[in-house]
Amino acid sequence: MSKTLLEQLREMTVVVADTGDINAIETFTPRDATTNPSLITAAAQMPEYQGIVDDTLKEARAALGADASADAVANRAFTHLAVAFGLKILEIIPGRVSTEVDARLSYDTQTTIETAHDIIAQYEAAGISRDRILIKIASTWEGIKAAEQLEKEGIHCNLTLLFGLHQAIACAEAGITLISPFVGRILDWYKQKTGCEAYPAPEDPGVLSVTSIYNYYKKFGYATEVMGASFRNIGEITELAGCDLLTISPKLLEILNATAEDLPRKLSPETAAASDIEKIEMSQAMFEQMHAEDEMASEKLSEGIAGFSKALEALETLLKQRLSRLEGEEIISHAAEDIFHIYDLDGDGFITREEWAGTDAVFDALDINHDGKIAPDEMAAGLGAAHLT
Repeated sequence: MSKTLLEQLREMTVVVADTGDINAIETFTPRDATTNPSLITAAAQMPEYQGIVDDTLKEARAALGADASADAVANRAFTHLAVAFGLKILEIIPGRVSTEVDARLSYDTQTTIETAHDIIAQYEAAGISRDRILIKIASTWEGIKAAEQLEKEGIHCNLTLLFGLHQAIACAEAGITLISPFVGRILDWYKQKTGCEAYPAPEDPGVLSVTSIYNYYKKFGYATEVMGASFRNIGEITELAGCDLLTISPKLLEILNATAEDLPRKLSPETAAASDIEKIEMSQAMFEQMHAEDEMASEKLSEGIAGFSKALEALETLLKQRLSRLEGEEIISHAAEDIFHIYDLDGDGFITREEWAGTDAVFDALDINHDGKIAPDEMAAGLGAAHLT
């Protein structure tokens, strides 16, 4: 029986699941996994993960105190929720999970470092070695400098939102563990800019960009790993077969797993070593010059940071709504308990119609099972329904 594309790809490339959905990770059993606010937002809305979300919100509220604003609780909960999902993922995969620093800190070196320290501390408190964590940071100059310091401390980083060779070189010279060049987003930019609706896979601008980065790294002996990300189609993936790592969505993993055809290796250290590439001496001035000259990289980096920031804001809004519901339920529960004791005159754990001083219509509405008496859970449910309508 012929091997699937996914089976062949795994023989030459480490496959990473680009998802926060634990069920999908269990299905495809990747070595590593990566998440971001959009993926966590999607997962957080799935019924099977509500317990994780609720527990994280309660812990954040307890840590910050009753007087803390919902905004503060939601902001703290984001990092803790990312770690909570990371811990669940690490129970399944043998390798590493990438956990993202708030994208709104992309130009703040020091706060990025402090946030990374907090993330690592949470994982280590849960018994997870820092070797299994990649701190995900945007590939701004400030982000790269933060990652450089973290790497010196033994904290490994994944530099994301990477679109240009200058970003890749700066990361390699900073000793970064891994970079994530965004293949599909590069293609998106060129399609919009040129009006060309489709590119043959070997000519895909995103594929060409990652190929050039991979060859540069292998030519000059950099240890930084290249992980192609953000794929739009299967052709982009097969053209990068042999890349160090590829992070792939569950939808495309399903197609790869269902397709049985030959997959030749496209990238290799031997081919890169034989390539004719000139070394570029990187500095902040060179970085800024090359970034300004690269219209695509400049636009996509800014757009990506804005997009990740909006995704985080959407997640925080979701968390605030969930927090409000949780704390509202607690208020209802306490109110129901107080009211119940007022009407339960004989203290037998039920309110009879004779004990009830309200109207028959309300008694009948609260008497859910119509047994002629109101139990504590019926009181709580009735007040909750009244509160929600």
